[in-house]
Amino acid sequence: MPDVLTAADSESAQRRVAGALKARGIREGDRVVLCVPGSADYVSAVLGAARSGVVPVPLDPRLTAYERDAIIRDVEPTLVVDEPAALTALLDGDATELADSPRCRPMHFTSGTTGRPKGVWSGVLSDEHAAALVAEERELWGFSPDDLDLVVSPIYHSAPLRFAMGTLLAGGAVAVLPTFDPEAFADAVRDLRPTSMFCVPAHLQRLFAWLDEHDVPLDTSSFRLVAHAGAPCPEPVRRRAHDVFGTDVVWEFYGSTEGQFTACPAPDWIAHPGTVGRARPGRVVTADGDGQLWCAVPEWARFTYWNAPDKTHAVWQETPAGPAFTVGDLGRVEDGYVYLDSRREDLIISGGVNVYPAEVEAALADAEGLADLAVFGREDAEWGQRVCAAYVGDVEEAALRALAAERLTPPKRPKTYEKVASLPRTATGKVRRAEL
Repeated sequence: MPDVLTAADSESAQRRVAGALKARGIREGDRVVLCVPGSADYVSAVLGAARSGVVPVPLDPRLTAYERDAIIRDVEPTLVVDEPAALTALLDGDATELADSPRCRPMHFTSGTTGRPKGVWSGVLSDEHAAALVAEERELWGFSPDDLDLVVSPIYHSAPLRFAMGTLLAGGAVAVLPTFDPEAFADAVRDLRPTSMFCVPAHLQRLFAWLDEHDVPLDTSSFRLVAHAGAPCPEPVRRRAHDVFGTDVVWEFYGSTEGQFTACPAPDWIAHPGTVGRARPGRVVTADGDGQLWCAVPEWARFTYWNAPDKTHAVWQETPAGPAFTVGDLGRVEDGYVYLDSRREDLIISGGVNVYPAEVEAALADAEGLADLAVFGREDAEWGQRVCAAYVGDVEEAALRALAAERLTPPKRPKTYEKVASLPRTATGKVRRAEL
Protein backbone atom coordinates (compact mmCIF):
# COMPACT_ATOMS: atom_id res chain seq x y z
CA MET A 1 0.00 0.00 0.00
CA PRO A 2 1.51 3.38 -0.97
CA ASP A 3 2.28 5.83 1.78
CA VAL A 4 0.24 9.03 1.91
CA LEU A 5 2.24 12.26 1.72
CA THR A 6 0.44 15.24 3.19
CA ALA A 7 1.00 18.81 2.10
CA ALA A 8 2.47 19.68 5.52
CA ASP A 9 5.00 16.84 5.42
CA SER A 10 5.89 17.66 1.83
CA GLU A 11 6.36 21.34 2.69
CA SER A 12 8.90 20.38 5.35
CA ALA A 13 10.68 18.07 2.92
CA GLN A 14 10.71 20.75 0.21
CA ARG A 15 12.39 23.20 2.60
CA ARG A 16 15.07 20.62 3.37
CA VAL A 17 15.62 20.04 -0.35
CA ALA A 18 16.01 23.78 -0.85
CA GLY A 19 18.56 23.86 1.98
CA ALA A 20 20.51 20.96 0.53
CA LEU A 21 20.66 22.61 -2.89
CA LYS A 22 21.76 25.91 -1.37
CA ALA A 23 24.49 24.20 0.66
CA ARG A 24 25.87 22.68 -2.55
CA GLY A 25 26.03 26.09 -4.22
CA ILE A 26 23.26 25.28 -6.69
CA ARG A 27 21.65 28.51 -7.84
CA GLU A 28 18.54 29.78 -9.58
CA GLY A 29 18.43 28.60 -13.19
CA ASP A 30 20.76 25.64 -12.59
CA ARG A 31 19.55 22.20 -13.63
CA VAL A 32 19.23 19.13 -11.41
CA VAL A 33 18.67 15.77 -13.12
CA LEU A 34 16.43 13.27 -11.35
CA CYS A 35 16.85 9.76 -12.74
CA VAL A 36 15.40 7.56 -9.98
CA PRO A 37 12.17 5.58 -9.56
CA GLY A 38 9.05 7.54 -8.71
CA SER A 39 7.95 8.05 -5.11
CA ALA A 40 6.26 10.60 -2.90
CA ASP A 41 9.72 11.91 -1.97
CA TYR A 42 10.36 12.48 -5.67
CA VAL A 43 7.49 14.98 -5.82
CA SER A 44 8.86 16.83 -2.79
CA ALA A 45 12.31 16.97 -4.41
CA VAL A 46 10.86 18.44 -7.61
CA LEU A 47 8.84 21.04 -5.70
CA GLY A 48 11.73 21.95 -3.38
CA ALA A 49 13.96 22.58 -6.38
CA ALA A 50 11.34 24.42 -8.44
CA ARG A 51 10.32 26.68 -5.54
CA SER A 52 14.01 27.61 -5.26
CA GLY A 53 14.21 28.49 -8.96
CA VAL A 54 16.35 25.39 -9.61
CA VAL A 55 15.07 23.52 -12.67
CA PRO A 56 14.33 19.81 -12.12
CA VAL A 57 15.01 17.58 -15.14
CA PRO A 58 12.99 14.37 -14.67
CA LEU A 59 14.34 11.41 -16.65
CA ASP A 60 13.02 7.90 -17.02
CA PRO A 61 15.19 5.76 -14.69
CA ARG A 62 15.01 2.97 -17.29
CA LEU A 63 17.06 5.03 -19.76
CA THR A 64 20.12 3.23 -20.98
CA ALA A 65 23.52 4.85 -20.58
CA TYR A 66 23.42 5.57 -24.33
CA GLU A 67 20.21 7.60 -23.91
CA ARG A 68 20.90 9.16 -20.52
CA ASP A 69 24.46 10.31 -21.14
CA ALA A 70 23.50 12.22 -24.29
CA ILE A 71 20.82 14.15 -22.39
CA ILE A 72 23.10 14.88 -19.44
CA ARG A 73 25.81 16.24 -21.75
CA ASP A 74 23.21 18.52 -23.31
CA VAL A 75 21.71 19.73 -20.01
CA GLU A 76 25.03 20.35 -18.19
CA PRO A 77 23.40 19.82 -14.77
CA THR A 78 24.96 20.91 -11.51
CA LEU A 79 23.70 17.73 -9.86
CA VAL A 80 22.63 14.28 -11.06
CA VAL A 81 20.45 12.25 -8.69
CA ASP A 82 20.63 8.73 -10.11
CA GLU A 83 20.23 6.47 -7.11
CA PRO A 84 17.74 6.37 -4.19
CA ALA A 85 20.44 7.20 -1.63
CA ALA A 86 21.19 10.45 -3.46
CA LEU A 87 17.49 11.37 -3.34
CA THR A 88 17.41 10.64 0.39
CA ALA A 89 20.45 12.87 0.91
CA LEU A 90 18.74 15.66 -1.01
CA LEU A 91 15.83 15.53 1.44
CA ASP A 92 18.16 15.79 4.42
CA GLY A 93 19.36 19.38 4.18
CA ASP A 94 18.84 22.23 6.65
CA ALA A 95 15.42 23.75 6.06
CA THR A 96 15.34 27.13 4.34
CA GLU A 97 12.78 29.50 2.83
CA LEU A 98 10.88 28.81 -0.39
CA ALA A 99 8.96 30.86 -2.92
CA ASP A 100 5.18 30.55 -2.64
CA SER A 101 4.96 28.95 -6.09
CA PRO A 102 7.35 26.96 -8.30
CA ARG A 103 9.57 29.44 -10.16
CA CYS A 104 9.90 27.16 -13.18
CA ARG A 105 8.39 24.19 -14.94
CA PRO A 106 10.30 20.92 -14.74
CA MET A 107 12.27 20.47 -17.96
CA HIS A 108 10.93 17.27 -19.48
CA PHE A 109 12.52 15.80 -22.56
CA THR A 110 10.53 14.84 -25.62
CA SER A 111 11.79 13.12 -28.74
CA GLY A 112 10.96 14.18 -32.25
CA THR A 113 11.18 13.35 -35.93
CA THR A 114 14.89 14.23 -35.91
CA GLY A 115 15.60 11.50 -33.38
CA ARG A 116 17.29 13.72 -30.81
CA PRO A 117 15.37 14.29 -27.55
CA LYS A 118 14.54 17.96 -26.89
CA GLY A 119 14.29 19.64 -23.49
CA VAL A 120 11.17 21.77 -22.99
CA TRP A 121 12.59 24.83 -21.23
CA SER A 122 10.48 27.52 -19.55
CA GLY A 123 13.34 29.37 -17.87
CA VAL A 124 12.82 30.98 -14.48
CA LEU A 125 9.40 32.61 -14.05
CA SER A 126 8.60 35.90 -12.37
CA ASP A 127 6.62 35.71 -9.12
CA GLU A 128 3.52 36.88 -11.00
CA HIS A 129 3.81 34.27 -13.73
CA ALA A 130 4.67 31.52 -11.24
CA ALA A 131 1.50 32.28 -9.27
CA ALA A 132 -0.57 32.40 -12.47
CA LEU A 133 0.69 28.97 -13.55
CA VAL A 134 -0.40 27.41 -10.25
CA ALA A 135 -3.72 29.26 -10.25
CA GLU A 136 -4.79 28.16 -13.73
CA GLU A 137 -4.13 24.49 -12.95
CA ARG A 138 -6.03 24.75 -9.67
CA GLU A 139 -8.97 26.50 -11.30
CA LEU A 140 -9.24 23.96 -14.12
CA TRP A 141 -8.85 20.76 -12.08
CA GLY A 142 -10.25 21.94 -8.76
CA PHE A 143 -7.26 20.93 -6.61
CA SER A 144 -8.13 21.49 -2.95
CA PRO A 145 -6.99 20.64 0.62
CA ASP A 146 -9.54 17.79 0.62
CA ASP A 147 -7.87 15.98 -2.29
CA LEU A 148 -5.88 12.77 -2.24
CA ASP A 149 -4.29 12.25 -5.65
CA LEU A 150 -3.48 8.64 -6.49
CA VAL A 151 -0.48 8.54 -8.84
CA VAL A 152 -0.67 5.46 -11.08
CA SER A 153 1.56 6.60 -13.96
CA PRO A 154 5.37 6.99 -13.83
CA ILE A 155 5.90 10.18 -11.84
CA TYR A 156 8.72 11.38 -14.10
CA HIS A 157 6.17 11.95 -16.89
CA SER A 158 4.78 15.45 -17.14
CA ALA A 159 1.05 14.83 -16.53
CA PRO A 160 1.16 12.68 -13.36
CA LEU A 161 3.86 14.93 -11.90
CA ARG A 162 1.77 18.02 -12.68
CA PHE A 163 -1.32 16.58 -10.98
CA ALA A 164 0.66 15.54 -7.89
CA MET A 165 2.37 18.94 -7.62
CA GLY A 166 -0.91 20.80 -8.06
CA THR A 167 -2.56 18.75 -5.33
CA LEU A 168 0.22 19.33 -2.80
CA LEU A 169 0.40 23.04 -3.57
CA ALA A 170 -3.34 23.27 -2.90
CA GLY A 171 -2.92 21.64 0.52
CA GLY A 172 -4.00 18.13 -0.51
CA ALA A 173 -2.19 14.81 -0.22
CA VAL A 174 -0.73 12.31 -2.70
CA ALA A 175 -0.08 8.57 -2.78
CA VAL A 176 2.26 7.07 -5.38
CA LEU A 177 1.90 3.50 -6.65
CA PRO A 178 5.38 2.17 -7.58
CA THR A 179 3.89 0.59 -10.71
CA PHE A 180 0.36 0.15 -11.99
CA ASP A 181 -1.14 -3.15 -10.94
CA PRO A 182 -4.94 -3.56 -11.06
CA GLU A 183 -5.13 -5.42 -7.75
CA ALA A 184 -2.90 -2.90 -5.96
CA PHE A 185 -4.97 -0.11 -7.51
CA ALA A 186 -8.22 -1.66 -6.25
CA ASP A 187 -6.71 -2.05 -2.77
CA ALA A 188 -5.58 1.59 -2.75
CA VAL A 189 -9.03 2.79 -3.83
CA ARG A 190 -10.64 0.74 -1.08
CA ASP A 191 -8.21 1.72 1.70
CA LEU A 192 -7.20 5.28 0.82
CA ARG A 193 -10.37 6.59 -0.83
CA PRO A 194 -8.57 8.84 -3.35
CA THR A 195 -10.34 11.79 -4.94
CA SER A 196 -8.31 12.29 -8.14
CA MET A 197 -6.20 10.38 -10.61
CA PHE A 198 -4.47 10.84 -13.95
CA CYS A 199 -4.16 7.73 -16.14
CA VAL A 200 -3.71 6.57 -19.73
CA PRO A 201 -6.23 4.38 -21.58
CA ALA A 202 -4.01 1.29 -21.16
CA HIS A 203 -4.46 1.57 -17.37
CA LEU A 204 -8.22 1.61 -17.78
CA GLN A 205 -8.12 -1.39 -20.14
CA ARG A 206 -6.04 -3.43 -17.70
CA LEU A 207 -8.24 -2.44 -14.76
CA PHE A 208 -11.49 -3.37 -16.50
CA ALA A 209 -10.08 -6.69 -17.74
CA TRP A 210 -8.97 -7.55 -14.20
CA LEU A 211 -12.33 -6.58 -12.71
CA ASP A 212 -14.10 -8.79 -15.23
CA GLU A 213 -11.73 -11.72 -14.71
CA HIS A 214 -11.98 -11.65 -10.92
CA ASP A 215 -15.55 -10.38 -10.62
CA VAL A 216 -14.42 -7.82 -8.04
CA PRO A 217 -16.62 -4.86 -7.09
CA LEU A 218 -14.92 -1.47 -7.06
CA ASP A 219 -16.37 1.39 -5.03
CA THR A 220 -15.26 4.51 -6.91
CA SER A 221 -17.51 6.96 -5.09
CA SER A 222 -14.54 8.77 -3.52
CA PHE A 223 -13.34 10.05 -6.92
CA ARG A 224 -14.28 13.54 -8.05
CA LEU A 225 -11.78 13.59 -10.96
CA VAL A 226 -10.39 10.88 -13.25
CA ALA A 227 -8.44 12.44 -16.13
CA HIS A 228 -7.10 10.40 -19.02
CA ALA A 229 -4.80 11.42 -21.86
CA GLY A 230 -1.62 10.33 -23.62
CA ALA A 231 -3.23 8.18 -26.31
CA PRO A 232 -6.54 7.85 -28.17
CA CYS A 233 -9.08 6.12 -25.92
CA PRO A 234 -11.10 3.32 -27.59
CA GLU A 235 -14.80 4.11 -27.36
CA PRO A 236 -15.72 0.93 -25.40
CA VAL A 237 -13.05 1.75 -22.81
CA ARG A 238 -14.21 5.36 -22.59
CA ARG A 239 -17.85 4.40 -22.09
CA ARG A 240 -16.89 1.79 -19.49
CA ALA A 241 -14.92 4.50 -17.65
CA HIS A 242 -18.03 6.68 -17.69
CA ASP A 243 -20.00 3.81 -16.16
CA VAL A 244 -17.41 2.84 -13.54
CA PHE A 245 -16.37 6.32 -12.37
CA GLY A 246 -19.29 8.51 -13.48
CA THR A 247 -19.77 11.00 -16.31
CA ASP A 248 -19.46 13.83 -13.80
CA VAL A 249 -15.98 12.54 -12.85
CA VAL A 250 -14.22 11.52 -16.09
CA TRP A 251 -12.28 14.06 -18.17
CA GLU A 252 -9.99 13.79 -21.16
CA PHE A 253 -7.40 16.33 -22.17
CA TYR A 254 -5.25 16.79 -25.23
CA GLY A 255 -1.75 18.15 -25.12
CA SER A 256 1.91 17.28 -25.13
CA THR A 257 5.03 17.69 -23.04
CA GLU A 258 5.28 21.18 -24.54
CA GLY A 259 1.88 22.31 -23.29
CA GLN A 260 -1.82 21.60 -22.94
CA PHE A 261 -4.37 22.41 -25.65
CA THR A 262 -7.81 21.28 -24.47
CA ALA A 263 -9.88 19.78 -21.65
CA CYS A 264 -13.03 17.73 -22.15
CA PRO A 265 -15.50 16.64 -19.45
CA ALA A 266 -17.36 13.43 -20.32
CA PRO A 267 -20.71 15.18 -21.00
CA ASP A 268 -19.02 17.26 -23.72
CA TRP A 269 -17.69 14.12 -25.40
CA ILE A 270 -21.12 12.47 -25.20
CA ALA A 271 -22.71 15.52 -26.83
CA HIS A 272 -19.89 15.83 -29.41
CA PRO A 273 -18.46 12.31 -29.99
CA GLY A 274 -14.88 12.33 -31.14
CA THR A 275 -13.95 15.71 -29.70
CA VAL A 276 -10.99 16.25 -27.40
CA GLY A 277 -12.79 19.25 -25.90
CA ARG A 278 -12.54 23.00 -25.95
CA ALA A 279 -9.39 25.05 -25.57
CA ARG A 280 -8.27 25.32 -21.97
CA PRO A 281 -9.03 28.68 -20.33
CA GLY A 282 -6.52 31.30 -21.45
CA ARG A 283 -5.69 29.41 -24.65
CA VAL A 284 -6.92 29.60 -28.23
CA VAL A 285 -6.68 26.57 -30.53
CA THR A 286 -6.86 27.07 -34.29
CA ALA A 287 -6.18 24.98 -37.39
CA ASP A 288 -4.21 26.43 -40.29
CA GLY A 289 -4.89 25.86 -44.00
CA ASP A 290 -3.08 22.52 -43.89
CA GLY A 291 -5.12 21.34 -40.90
CA GLN A 292 -2.24 21.69 -38.44
CA LEU A 293 -3.34 22.62 -34.93
CA TRP A 294 -1.83 25.64 -33.17
CA CYS A 295 -2.30 26.71 -29.55
CA ALA A 296 -1.87 30.31 -28.38
CA VAL A 297 -0.87 30.37 -24.71
CA PRO A 298 -0.29 32.96 -21.97
CA GLU A 299 3.24 34.13 -21.26
CA TRP A 300 3.81 31.74 -18.36
CA ALA A 301 3.06 28.72 -20.58
CA ARG A 302 5.60 29.55 -23.29
CA PHE A 303 8.75 27.52 -23.87
CA THR A 304 11.82 27.02 -25.99
CA TYR A 305 13.67 23.83 -26.84
CA TRP A 306 16.88 23.70 -24.83
CA ASN A 307 19.91 24.47 -27.00
CA ALA A 308 17.80 24.17 -30.15
CA PRO A 309 16.82 27.63 -31.49
CA ASP A 310 16.02 26.35 -34.99
CA LYS A 311 13.64 23.72 -33.64
CA THR A 312 12.06 26.33 -31.38
CA HIS A 313 11.54 28.73 -34.26
CA ALA A 314 9.91 25.99 -36.35
CA VAL A 315 7.09 25.35 -33.86
CA TRP A 316 6.08 28.94 -32.98
CA GLN A 317 4.21 31.50 -35.04
CA GLU A 318 2.31 34.74 -34.46
CA THR A 319 -1.48 34.45 -34.60
CA PRO A 320 -4.29 36.97 -33.94
CA ALA A 321 -4.56 35.40 -30.46
CA GLY A 322 -0.83 35.84 -29.80
CA PRO A 323 2.22 33.55 -30.06
CA ALA A 324 1.09 29.98 -30.73
CA PHE A 325 2.93 26.65 -30.91
CA THR A 326 2.28 23.37 -32.68
CA VAL A 327 3.42 19.80 -32.16
CA GLY A 328 2.46 18.88 -35.72
CA ASP A 329 -0.89 17.20 -35.05
CA LEU A 330 -3.64 17.59 -37.64
CA GLY A 331 -7.24 18.41 -36.77
CA ARG A 332 -10.07 20.90 -36.95
CA VAL A 333 -12.06 23.24 -34.72
CA GLU A 334 -15.86 23.19 -35.05
CA ASP A 335 -18.07 25.44 -32.90
CA GLY A 336 -15.21 25.74 -30.43
CA TYR A 337 -14.67 21.97 -30.13
CA VAL A 338 -11.32 20.52 -31.21
CA TYR A 339 -11.10 17.25 -33.15
CA LEU A 340 -7.91 15.34 -33.88
CA ASP A 341 -7.73 13.93 -37.39
CA SER A 342 -4.29 12.40 -37.07
CA ARG A 343 -1.30 12.50 -34.80
CA ARG A 344 2.12 13.45 -36.05
CA GLU A 345 2.91 11.22 -38.99
CA ASP A 346 5.85 9.44 -37.43
CA LEU A 347 4.59 9.26 -33.84
CA ILE A 348 3.86 5.88 -32.24
CA ILE A 349 1.91 5.98 -28.97
CA SER A 350 2.37 2.73 -27.04
CA GLY A 351 0.76 2.52 -23.62
CA GLY A 352 0.67 6.31 -23.44
CA VAL A 353 4.41 6.64 -24.17
CA ASN A 354 5.44 8.64 -27.24
CA VAL A 355 7.93 6.76 -29.42
CA TYR A 356 9.49 8.46 -32.42
CA PRO A 357 10.81 6.13 -35.15
CA ALA A 358 13.77 8.41 -35.87
CA GLU A 359 15.14 7.99 -32.35
CA VAL A 360 14.87 4.19 -32.52
CA GLU A 361 16.36 4.11 -36.02
CA ALA A 362 19.30 6.28 -34.93
CA ALA A 363 20.04 3.93 -32.02
CA LEU A 364 20.20 0.89 -34.30
CA ALA A 365 21.75 2.48 -37.40
CA ASP A 366 25.33 1.30 -36.78
CA ALA A 367 24.45 -2.39 -36.31
CA GLU A 368 26.99 -4.44 -38.25
CA GLY A 369 25.53 -5.70 -41.52
CA LEU A 370 22.46 -3.43 -41.41
CA ALA A 371 21.78 -1.81 -44.79
CA ASP A 372 18.43 -0.12 -44.15
CA LEU A 373 15.89 0.14 -41.33
CA ALA A 374 12.47 1.66 -40.77
CA VAL A 375 10.49 1.73 -37.52
CA PHE A 376 6.71 2.04 -37.55
CA GLY A 377 3.63 1.39 -35.43
CA ARG A 378 0.90 -1.21 -35.73
CA GLU A 379 -2.39 -1.34 -33.86
CA ASP A 380 -2.32 -3.32 -30.62
CA ALA A 381 -5.40 -4.28 -28.61
CA GLU A 382 -3.75 -3.68 -25.22
CA TRP A 383 -1.21 -0.90 -25.82
CA GLY A 384 -2.90 1.05 -28.62
CA GLN A 385 0.14 0.60 -30.84
CA ARG A 386 3.25 -1.56 -30.76
CA VAL A 387 6.66 -0.64 -32.10
CA CYS A 388 7.78 -2.65 -35.15
CA ALA A 389 10.87 -2.60 -37.36
CA ALA A 390 11.53 -3.65 -40.96
CA TYR A 391 15.18 -4.10 -41.91
CA VAL A 392 17.40 -4.86 -44.88
CA GLY A 393 20.85 -6.44 -44.77
CA ASP A 394 22.96 -9.28 -43.44
CA VAL A 395 22.25 -8.63 -39.78
CA GLU A 396 20.68 -11.10 -37.39
CA GLU A 397 17.47 -10.15 -35.63
CA ALA A 398 19.10 -11.18 -32.34
CA ALA A 399 21.83 -8.58 -32.89
CA LEU A 400 19.24 -5.84 -33.44
CA ARG A 401 17.35 -6.90 -30.33
CA ALA A 402 20.54 -6.89 -28.26
CA LEU A 403 21.48 -3.41 -29.47
CA ALA A 404 17.96 -2.13 -28.71
CA ALA A 405 18.18 -3.56 -25.20
CA GLU A 406 21.53 -1.85 -24.67
CA ARG A 407 20.52 1.56 -25.99
CA LEU A 408 16.74 2.00 -25.63
CA THR A 409 14.23 1.95 -22.81
CA PRO A 410 11.67 -0.89 -23.02
CA PRO A 411 8.80 1.11 -24.59
CA LYS A 412 11.05 2.15 -27.50
CA ARG A 413 12.34 -1.33 -28.32
CA PRO A 414 10.69 -2.89 -31.38
CA LYS A 415 8.52 -5.85 -30.43
CA THR A 416 8.48 -7.21 -33.99
CA TYR A 417 11.33 -7.35 -36.53
CA GLU A 418 10.72 -8.21 -40.18
CA LYS A 419 13.50 -8.78 -42.71
CA VAL A 420 12.57 -7.40 -46.15
CA ALA A 421 14.31 -7.14 -49.52
CA SER A 422 13.85 -3.37 -49.61
CA LEU A 423 11.87 -0.63 -47.88
CA PRO A 424 9.00 1.14 -49.67
CA ARG A 425 10.09 4.70 -50.41
CA THR A 426 8.78 7.75 -52.23
CA ALA A 427 10.55 9.20 -55.25
CA THR A 428 12.41 11.52 -52.88
CA GLY A 429 13.54 8.64 -50.66
CA LYS A 430 11.12 9.04 -47.77
CA VAL A 431 9.96 5.77 -46.19
CA ARG A 432 6.25 5.09 -46.72
CA ARG A 433 5.53 3.97 -43.16
CA ALA A 434 1.82 3.53 -43.84
CA GLU A 435 2.64 0.69 -46.24
CA LEU A 436 4.74 -1.02 -43.59
